[in-house]
Amino acid sequence: MTTDAARYDERGDVSLGGYAALASVFAGSVGTFALLARRRGVRLPQEVPPWDVALMGAATYKASRLLTKDKITSFLRAPFTQRTDEGEAGEVMDEPRGSGFRRAVGDLVTCPFCTAAWATGALVCTYAAAPRLTRLVCGGLGALTVADWLQYAWTATQEKVEG
Repeated sequence: MTTDAARYDERGDVSLGGYAALASVFAGSVGTFALLARRRGVRLPQEVPPWDVALMGAATYKASRLLTKDKITSFLRAPFTQRTDEGEAGEVMDEPRGSGFRRAVGDLVTCPFCTAAWATGALVCTYAAAPRLTRLVCGGLGALTVADWLQYAWTATQEKVEG
């Protein structure tokens, strides 16, 4: 018997059911937030200034890297992943393990691009409910992003000088 995963992917290791469960969790979380926000009288902003979009973008980038690549957050990924290599600048390379839902979560927490969607969802919800707090958190994560870029620039400058 051919499974849906096997028909979708020649290797048959794609966790379509796990992905569907994760998508349902995401959609359910956003829907629950919307209902609770409405009941509590949270008023959505009429507009999101470009500066806030840039700030949330930098924060999303850094949050997704912290969750998917940082050594310190390995304990969060460990039930769903296996360490395969050391990356650059203190980052690590993990691969998903297991099957079904466990594999789907492993795929999510090893992919900065995938995790960024979840981080954005969380930031947008908090921005709607508490914009000042969200700007503060995003400012901190944005500053960390700038610090990372400066670290890379410093290292590149040192390497160039030292030849």
